[in-house]
Amino acid sequence: MYDVHQIRADFPILGRTVYGKPLVYLDNGATTQKPRCVVESITGEYYNTNANVHRGVHFLSQQATELHEASRETVRKFINARSADEIVFTRGTTESINLLAATFSQSQMEAGDEVIVSVMEHHSNIVPWQLQAMQRSIRLRVIPMDDQGNLLTDEYEKLFSEKTRLVSVAHVSNVLGTVNPVREIIATAHAHGVPVMVDGAQSIPHMPVDVQALDADFYVFSGHKVYGPTGVGVLYGKEEWLDRLPPYQGGGEMIQHVSFEKTTFNELPFKFEAGTPDYIGTTGLAKALDYVSAIGMERIAAYEQELTRYALQRLREIPGMRIFGEAAERGGVISFLVGDIHPFDMGTLLDRLGIAVRTGHHCAQPLMTRLGIEGTVRASFGLYNTREEVDALVAGIERVRKMF
Repeated sequence: MYDVHQIRADFPILGRTVYGKPLVYLDNGATTQKPRCVVESITGEYYNTNANVHRGVHFLSQQATELHEASRETVRKFINARSADEIVFTRGTTESINLLAATFSQSQMEAGDEVIVSVMEHHSNIVPWQLQAMQRSIRLRVIPMDDQGNLLTDEYEKLFSEKTRLVSVAHVSNVLGTVNPVREIIATAHAHGVPVMVDGAQSIPHMPVDVQALDADFYVFSGHKVYGPTGVGVLYGKEEWLDRLPPYQGGGEMIQHVSFEKTTFNELPFKFEAGTPDYIGTTGLAKALDYVSAIGMERIAAYEQELTRYALQRLREIPGMRIFGEAAERGGVISFLVGDIHPFDMGTLLDRLGIAVRTGHHCAQPLMTRLGIEGTVRASFGLYNTREEVDALVAGIERVRKMF
């Protein structure tokens, strides 16, 4: 059985009140809350094993290094990468994409070359490529979608040309909840000899991910969205691709030998990890991945899908409700508007009832333009949310609607 109440007991923050009301936390798409075991692992390492990694012969340094590299192996197993050398630690999804955009464009692209993205991308998978477009005169091609929020795969196929160098797409839309057919997207790209990067920020907490089964060339995600600490993330890359890319930043750890005449760079994955890593954060990330693995990603996915179906059913009962995104394959993200109520007003008044939701364009302004709106209210679910919280959300929306 999936005992959500037992799971909730692992998250102390869920027991607090906001404005005298029980907290209903429905902003998991922005960040998830942290189980006690993750926080305790961070505290424990600072108190007992804090030392810089890879640099010392003393006991604490060796112990910290072992924990850090064990965390890399935990990530490898979690996404089923072939080798721990394919796991690069970063500060999060955004830095992972910026790392790839900079190094891939520098080494694999020239003026006029093209990157394919989709209309539903987060700004972090648009702006880094636009920066490269300004510097190197590359171009973005955009996969369109239908009114239900499904990418048009036939149109996607037409975007390829002899100038296409990379496809970079979200696994799950952070606005629509659409689960994109990334296996098909990757297969199509590979048929054209083009590699693919998948943004897994909104998928890694909610479903099993096997990068080898997907055949993804690159896969990126953030620790804080999968119940881990902030400031740590992952860039997975096939070893054959990471070997081709130049370093992203210079400094300690990413070198083998430095002279004033020449520097030779370190082996994978350290070539991309300049400076002192967040070795405390990587331990916290590993603890979070162990936590969700113990529950079971398949069980988490099944529970959240059932909860999302219930939420959609209840929300559709509200007069004036408009839900954006009706794809058959969807995750636990629901974006909506009610009548003419501004999303900021709805979110602010829900907050006074103890209900935390996200409002605005959700760092996806091109998608908002496609939808013909400026923003939405977004409720996003995690493994600890309940039907009772969905009912509280519906009651809160109804109360706000009647006020207007």
